[in-house]
Amino acid sequence: MPTIYKPRLEDLWFREQLLSDAETMSYNRAWGGTISFPKEQWNEWYDHWVAGTDGKRYYRYIKNESGEFIGEIAYHYDTEIDGFIANVIVYAKFRGNGYGGTALDALCSAAKENGIAVLYDDIAIDNPAIGLFIRHGFSEVYRTKEKIVLKKEL
Repeated sequence: MPTIYKPRLEDLWFREQLLSDAETMSYNRAWGGTISFPKEQWNEWYDHWVAGTDGKRYYRYIKNESGEFIGEIAYHYDTEIDGFIANVIVYAKFRGNGYGGTALDALCSAAKENGIAVLYDDIAIDNPAIGLFIRHGFSEVYRTKEKIVLKKEL
């Protein structure tokens, strides 16, 4: 059973590796694919996302049964949607083991515990993760040619 882990600053090597992996980030193709996350950005990013979130951000790693980092979960407040956007990334080499669903459920539980009533996600229209979100209680709000916006009342 995977567990949720609050990363330390020195653990951000995994986020750098995760975001730079082309297969893992293939879902992000519509928005540029891989993302650069050099060590020079870690302190500021950590302060913003992990240490000082002011209730508008949440970020954790997912660990497998062996204690390996296998992905990340997060949410943040988005002014365009006027709500909280979910984020679940499972490292490509660990996909297909049910971790995505477990991670999404854990994220929804954390959001609810933190007083959030609704989570949204905007997913590229060709991303197979749409099915995962639907199976875990999200429903379609609207779609365009590029993306689908889903929501779940917690």
